[in-house]
Amino acid sequence: MTETDARLIRCFSAVFPSLSGEEIEAASLETVSGWDSLATVRLVAVLEEEFGLQIDLGEWQELSSFASIRHYLQKRSVAQ
Repeated sequence: MTETDARLIRCFSAVFPSLSGEEIEAASLETVSGWDSLATVRLVAVLEEEFGLQIDLGEWQELSSFASIRHYLQKRSVAQ
């Protein structure tokens, strides 16, 4: 596990505290019952704080799973 993955897991844990590590890594809009629009807002805020970036509203639709967020961070050159 990379440092970025560990930080991303912490972000998910802050928003979805009932999920285990394995559940977080498989998390998506379809698999997490509490992942609604409010949870998305909270997750984006936590990600912005943790990774020191600003995520444009138009990019939020890309952030629909743990894997897609990891890919987004790699694209933004935040993840190594």
